[in-house]
Amino acid sequence: MTASNDDREHGTGHTPGPTSTASVSASDAAATTAVGRRSAGRNGWAQPTTPGALSKRVQRRLTAPQATRTNAIHPGAWWLWALGLGTAASRTTNPLLLALLIGVAGYVVAARRTEAPWAHSYGAFVKLALAVLAIRLAFAVILGSPIPGTHTVVTLPELPLPHWAEGIRIGGRVTAEGLTFALYDGLKLATLLICVGAANALANPARLLKSLPGALYEAGVAVVVALTFAPNLIADVQRLRAARRLRGRPDKGLRGLLQVGLPVLEGALERSVALAAAMDARGYGRTADVPPTVRRTTTALTLGGLVGVCAGTYGLLTAEGGSYGLPVLLAGLAAALAGLWLGGRRSLRTRYRPDAWGVRAWLVAASGAAVATLLILYASHAPSNSAALHPGVVPLTAPTLPLWPAAAILLGLLPAFIAPAPEHTRPKSAHPEHTRPKNTRKEPS
Repeated sequence: MTASNDDREHGTGHTPGPTSTASVSASDAAATTAVGRRSAGRNGWAQPTTPGALSKRVQRRLTAPQATRTNAIHPGAWWLWALGLGTAASRTTNPLLLALLIGVAGYVVAARRTEAPWAHSYGAFVKLALAVLAIRLAFAVILGSPIPGTHTVVTLPELPLPHWAEGIRIGGRVTAEGLTFALYDGLKLATLLICVGAANALANPARLLKSLPGALYEAGVAVVVALTFAPNLIADVQRLRAARRLRGRPDKGLRGLLQVGLPVLEGALERSVALAAAMDARGYGRTADVPPTVRRTTTALTLGGLVGVCAGTYGLLTAEGGSYGLPVLLAGLAAALAGLWLGGRRSLRTRYRPDAWGVRAWLVAASGAAVATLLILYASHAPSNSAALHPGVVPLTAPTLPLWPAAAILLGLLPAFIAPAPEHTRPKSAHPEHTRPKNTRKEPS
């Protein structure tokens, strides 16, 4: 018996066969079971929970959420995290700890980097770090090293210099101790550059500008423009090289560099003109009418606070100023913050949808601060700890990996697990409740 088109549309008038009857019975049974479970939940009956479902539920609760505009990590938290790693790198020359810091920064960037243009600048910072390391080693080979050594690697022809250049040599004996010292020193600087590159790749510069106080808005615009110059330049070079490859033209070597350089400079000029027009249209530089007394008070508090910060920092770094360093530093910070608050009244600015500093942002910033604090405390605890952070090169010894500093550096991996994950890094859900069952009913012919 064949059902009509009207009967098919309204779901009536069709006689199911044996296969469709079994499918309907199975679906009715599943629906009855679901209704029973819902009624059992409403009536307070105990619902059976398997260990597998419980573990999946806990895993979903602990998994970082999808990154959106509302739950994105504050850019200031990313910078504090990166500065904490950089501070830890400045406290050691151990190549094993520095390599661990580089690995931590790289893993977090790979796990939480977005597809924004500034996020692709991390590779350029890594290349710059490698170039700095190579230059430092080249200087140690060509210009020599002040570190004495007995293990000669190679002896280069030495260029004679006049008497007024005494203390400087070009060529001569190259020792393993001097090369090792240059390697440690260059690796520390390379790690600092990589930490800064991680902050550039993870923090949105436009959102960072919105978070600055009103008194620092003009200076903040200049800093943000300077920070975004390198990412935009790299994006332009990549775009032009890809276009030249599609046209079958060379994009490498000196010839390709010269032919790409002019369009890059032209794009930078056009971007500068567009930025100037946008800033002028938005009233950049306008100020409110503030009484002269408030302006003088703001200037005095800001300058006095900065002087107090400098004097307090100097007191903390010297042995003689240990008694007055901390109070002067705190007083200077309080005066500078008061000056910034008063100076913000001169800026006619409003914030649309300001970024919230949530719990995850606090955890990200705290992980970087914990790495720096623990390494500083470890270095000041005992003289032997300082020797582990700064392995000697005379006599030449192999560096060892201290356990507690390595464990402290691993705390920097926390943002890779608690920060909201970008869309391209989240795996597809494999839970059966997230997939819709296919319709197994056969339409009648």
